[in-house]
Amino acid sequence: MTSSSTPSMQRKSDQEISLRGLMIGAMAVVFGDIGTSPLYTIKEAFSPQYGLQPNHDTVLGLLSLVFWSLMLVVALKYVTVILRADNEGEGGIMALMTLAQRHVAKGSRSAYVIGVVGIFGAALFFGDGVITPAISVLAAVEGLEVVSPRLHAAVIPVTLVVLVALFAIQRYDTTRFARLLFGPVAGLWFLVLAVLGVADILHEPEVLKAVNPLWAARFFAEHTWGGIFILGAVILAVTGGEAIYTDLGRFGARPIRRAWYFFVLPALMLNYLGQGALVLENPAAARNPFYMGVPDWGLIPLIVLSTAATVMASQAVITGGFSVAQQAMQLGYIPRMSVHYTSSQNISQIYIPAINWSMMVIVIGLVIGFGSSSALASAYGVSMSMTMLIDTVLLAIVARALWPRWRVWVLPLCIVLLLIDLAFFVANFVKIPQGGWFPVALGIVLFTMLRTWRRGRKLLRAEIQKEGIDLKTFLPSLMLAPPVRVPGTAVFLTADKSVVPHAFLHNLKHNKVLHEQNVFLTVATLNVPYSHKRIIVEQMGEGFYKVLLRFGYMETPDVPQALMQTCDVCDLVLDPMDTTYFLSRESVVACARRDGMPIWRDKLFAAMHRNAAPVAGYFHIPGNRLVELGTQVEI
Repeated sequence: MTSSSTPSMQRKSDQEISLRGLMIGAMAVVFGDIGTSPLYTIKEAFSPQYGLQPNHDTVLGLLSLVFWSLMLVVALKYVTVILRADNEGEGGIMALMTLAQRHVAKGSRSAYVIGVVGIFGAALFFGDGVITPAISVLAAVEGLEVVSPRLHAAVIPVTLVVLVALFAIQRYDTTRFARLLFGPVAGLWFLVLAVLGVADILHEPEVLKAVNPLWAARFFAEHTWGGIFILGAVILAVTGGEAIYTDLGRFGARPIRRAWYFFVLPALMLNYLGQGALVLENPAAARNPFYMGVPDWGLIPLIVLSTAATVMASQAVITGGFSVAQQAMQLGYIPRMSVHYTSSQNISQIYIPAINWSMMVIVIGLVIGFGSSSALASAYGVSMSMTMLIDTVLLAIVARALWPRWRVWVLPLCIVLLLIDLAFFVANFVKIPQGGWFPVALGIVLFTMLRTWRRGRKLLRAEIQKEGIDLKTFLPSLMLAPPVRVPGTAVFLTADKSVVPHAFLHNLKHNKVLHEQNVFLTVATLNVPYSHKRIIVEQMGEGFYKVLLRFGYMETPDVPQALMQTCDVCDLVLDPMDTTYFLSRESVVACARRDGMPIWRDKLFAAMHRNAAPVAGYFHIPGNRLVELGTQVEI
C-alpha cells in the first residue's frame, strides 16, 4: 500500500513544485508591467490637469474606480474569460485574431476585416508597449527627488544608463540572469507593496470602504461628465493587463490565475488603498504617495528595489516584442529579420537585433523628449484603451463561434466590457494633444507597414504566377528530350507549388543539366502555433517531388532539418552534403502604371523587400549549399 502510493505522492509533489515555479515566473514576467503601476497611478490622478482635491470623498471614489477597474478589466475580462481563448495553448492578440478568422470563410470580407482589426490592435499594443520601460524606470528613479530635490538633475542620466544597459544585455542568454534575479525580485516587490499598504491602512482604515462600488458612482455623480476623464489616470492601474493573455503559452492559465488571485491582486490593492490612506492623512503626499509614506531609512533601498522591479517589467516588454515580431514574421506581416537563439536549452529565448535597437532608440527618445513620468503618463493609455476595445470585439467573435455553451453569458458580458472600454477610450482621447498622439502615430505607421508588406507579397506572388508555367504540363514535355542528368539532389524553393520555379528554369537555361533528384519545395506557415503534420510529399515520377513543409507560427522554420524527415514518408533520401538549394531572389520595382497599391506603398514595399533578411538565413539553409538566381518583378 505504502510503496504503491509513494510514486503518486512524488508526482503530486513535483507538480506542486512546478506550479509554484511557474507562479513565481508569472509574477515576474506576466505581471511585471501592471505590478509597477502603483509607482505612478495615484500620483498621476492628483496631477493638476485633472483638478482633483485630495479630500475624503474624492480619495475613496478614486480608489473605488481603481479597485473595480482591476476586478472587471483584469480579473474578469483577461484572467477569467480571455485566457480560455487559447490557440492550442498560445495566447496574444495574434492568437485571438487567427482564432476569429478560422471560423469564417477564407478570403471573405469578414476574414479581411478581422485581420485588419487584429493587426491594428497588435500595432497599437507595440505603440503603447514602448512607453512601459520609459515610464516605469523614470517613475522608480524619480524617488531620488524625494530623498533630496537636488538630485532632480540625476534622474534622466540614471534612467538612460539603466535602459541602455538593459537593451545591451539582450544579445546574451538572459535566462539564468532572469531566473536568479526576477523570481526573488518579484516575490520581494509584491511583498513590499503589501506591507507598505497595510502600514498606511492601519492609520486610516476608512479607505477600506472604497471596495463599495457606490463610492465610484458617487464620484461620477459629483464630478458629472467631467469625472469620466479621470479614467485617463485610472487606466494606468490596468496597463499590462493584456500581457496576461500574451504570455499564456509561456506559463499556462492555471499558474497565471493563481499568481493573480493569491499574490498580485491583493498586493496591488493593499498598496493602492495604503496610498489613499496616506493622502487622507496628509494631503500634501498626493504629489508622490508611493515614496512619501516610506521612512527616510527605507527610501534608498526602496528606490533600488523599484528600479529592479521596473527592469523586470521592461524585460518582459522587450522579450514580448521579440515574440510578437517572430509570430508576425511567420504569419507574413513583416519582412524577415535576423533571429538569434540565445539559449541552447530554451528555443523560445530569442533576440532580434532590429527590434531591440529600434525599441531602444524609441524608449530613449521618449525619456529625453518627455522628461518625467507625469509627462509620459499623458501619452500612456490612448493606444492601450483601443487595444482593449479590439480584444473585446475579437473575444465576442470567438465566443460566438467556439463557445456555444458559454456564449449565452459571455456575449452579454462583452457588451458590458465594450461599454467600459469605450469609457476608457473617451477618457484617454483627450490626451492626444498632450502626447497621446505619439503611440497612436507609431501604431498607425506600424500598421501601414504591416499591411503594405502583406499586400505587397500578395501582389508579388500574383505577378510571379502570371508569368509562371504550369508544372504538370511542363515536366512531361521536358522529359521528352531530357537534359543531362547529374548526381545529387536539387531543392528549388517556390511560393506557388503549381508553377515551375524561376530558379529551376534559370538553372536549365544557364547550366543545361538536371539533377538526379529534384525537389520543388514550398514552406507554409499555419495559423496555429504548432504543426501536427509537418511534411506532405507528392511523387511526380522521373526523380521529381513536390514537398510541402508546414510550420506553426511559434515554430522555427529549419528547412534542412525538416527535409531530413522525408525518408519517413517516401523514398526520397537526402544527403546533406550532396544537396544544393536553388533560390530565386526577386528585385521589386515600383510601377505607377499597374493596379494594386498607390505608388508610395509600392515604393515602401520595395524598400522593405530590399532590406529583408535573406531567405537562406531565415530557413537555416547553409550558405555553402545555396545557389541564388535573380529576377526583376514590377508591381
